[in-house]
Amino acid sequence: MKKTLEFKAHDGEIEDIALGPDNKVVTAGRDFQCCVWQQDQLVMGLRWHENLPGIPDKAYRYQACRDSGTFLGLGTVTGSVAIHIAFSLQRLYYVKEAHGIVVTDVAFVPESRPGRELLGGHEAALLSVAVDSRCKLHLLPTRRSLPVWLLLLLCAGLIVATILLLQLAFPGFL
Repeated sequence: MKKTLEFKAHDGEIEDIALGPDNKVVTAGRDFQCCVWQQDQLVMGLRWHENLPGIPDKAYRYQACRDSGTFLGLGTVTGSVAIHIAFSLQRLYYVKEAHGIVVTDVAFVPESRPGRELLGGHEAALLSVAVDSRCKLHLLPTRRSLPVWLLLLLCAGLIVATILLLQLAFPGFL
């Protein structure tokens, strides 16, 4: 093996590292940060006190991370588990103290046939393992969204309504 890149990712030790799509790397460090990197450039980061204000950052830190491509799964030293959208780090799922103590690893259920059976109608499934000798399955409910046809219909209605309002406000507009 040959080293191709070296940079300072965290102040202190790195607790976990995960490879993501598009050559991105996710790191969780003892400095209370979780970072997404592209080569040696910070793409985005989570700091504990910004993510969960009101909870002292010295008592909590990210311990484990996994990036499925769409989602980022995180475990903490306090046993909490979270799922974020990978590209924006918006939190979609959070269970405070899902385990009694340190989450040592998290992993997304693969999208294979048996994995899809576990998912059921859910968008993602994350397994968490902790020092409390338990493995838990966390299911992310499918987010509701508007069908594309309904969105297009609403846009067309908005355009027609705008034209009618302009015609009323300015007779002879058309």
